[in-house]
Amino acid sequence: LVSVLSSAIIVYRLPWTWKCSKLLMKFIHAGLNTIAMILAIVSMVAAFDYHNAGNIRNMYSLHSWIGLIAVIFYALQLFLGFAVFLLPFAPVTLRAALMPIHAYSGLTIFATVIAAALMGITEKLIFSLTSPAYSESPPEATFVNCLGLLLVIYGAIILWMASRPHWKRPPEENVKVLRPMGGTPEGTEAESTMTDGNNADKPDMRISSEAARKQNLKLDEAGQRSTM
Repeated sequence: LVSVLSSAIIVYRLPWTWKCSKLLMKFIHAGLNTIAMILAIVSMVAAFDYHNAGNIRNMYSLHSWIGLIAVIFYALQLFLGFAVFLLPFAPVTLRAALMPIHAYSGLTIFATVIAAALMGITEKLIFSLTSPAYSESPPEATFVNCLGLLLVIYGAIILWMASRPHWKRPPEENVKVLRPMGGTPEGTEAESTMTDGNNADKPDMRISSEAARKQNLKLDEAGQRSTM
């Protein structure tokens, strides 16, 4: 989850991917998240099998609680991501409304995974190092403590990249302008052939058309960008 999920989070934030189509990036984003989910399930099954084979109680530590919560919410995040943002059935307004929640929950799950990993390696050290004990700082303890620090630094870098505006994928230009059925876009011959008596209405028409264009761009950007 730490490595593959982080890759899925920043796949939209890498400048060399901005030239790729948004649909391709969506499939890559969804594929990475699916791989991470499969690996998370395999690891949980292995953990339960190990506990059952050694007659060790399951789900008694904070590490296990946080880890299970992260996997459950990640599965829900993955399902909603497929249903709302990947499949072409959800309306744009719904995508725009859910996008902030989708992005925030993805980053929260990633931070929770980092916390679960830190608790897990500390728990393993306490149980495994007996002679010498963990409190005596043997080389194994120092090595794993450094690994924990690297996890924190790595997680901070990923969260920083995901939260900086200048790392966002540039919005794609949407040439469609919202207008009534049968209407004509601004700048066409229909507008240029209007009589002088209607010239006073042109500024209002341009303002209305520009506002509609900006609203359409906003909905399109929010509905298509995913940072799951």
